[in-house]
Amino acid sequence: MHTPPRPPVSHLLYLHGFRSSPQSAKALQVAERVRSQHPGVVWCCPQLPPSPREAADLMRRLTDGWLADRMAVIGSSLGGFYARWLSLQRGCVAALLNPAPFPQRDLAKYIGEHPVWQNPDEHIFFRAEFVDELAALAGDISRLAPDRPVTPERLFALVSEQDEVLDWREMMAFCAGGSIHRLPEGDHAISDFDRHIDRLFQFLGLAA
Repeated sequence: MHTPPRPPVSHLLYLHGFRSSPQSAKALQVAERVRSQHPGVVWCCPQLPPSPREAADLMRRLTDGWLADRMAVIGSSLGGFYARWLSLQRGCVAALLNPAPFPQRDLAKYIGEHPVWQNPDEHIFFRAEFVDELAALAGDISRLAPDRPVTPERLFALVSEQDEVLDWREMMAFCAGGSIHRLPEGDHAISDFDRHIDRLFQFLGLAA
């Protein structure tokens, strides 16, 4: 059965990772590409609160009124987990950059205060209850995923086999069914992101 082409994406949300910010290298590269080549696209890259529940509420508010077939979400690391959750909530396409498959497990050992990568003078405090909030979002993903099966047209992923933070095999399973691009020499930050950004934008199909 022939799948009709998606309409151009007119609204794009970018979600940064744990201890990161809208000033991350990848977020800035995507923002510049959108600004210079797709000026008609609504671009949104918020500073996410440490609380996963509050982050989820913010994502809902920011995208309220966006049409599901005209929006896309990009997420990096923890933001990739959030992007998967939001894509299932809204029925939109998602691009995941080294997404965190099990943040409720992995972040449990990071309870406490941490500096933000891009500005060490800024700090976040990751509370114990945030682990339960992540578990609740993971439950949403498990519940909704069977009704919205992943396809290469709906989900794109970059997965670094040399990721020093996350297990690339778990990331592959988290993105199973999507258009997954394994990076044999990539690190967690995808430091050579400029080599892959064209592929990302080809998937997104942004309006002019």
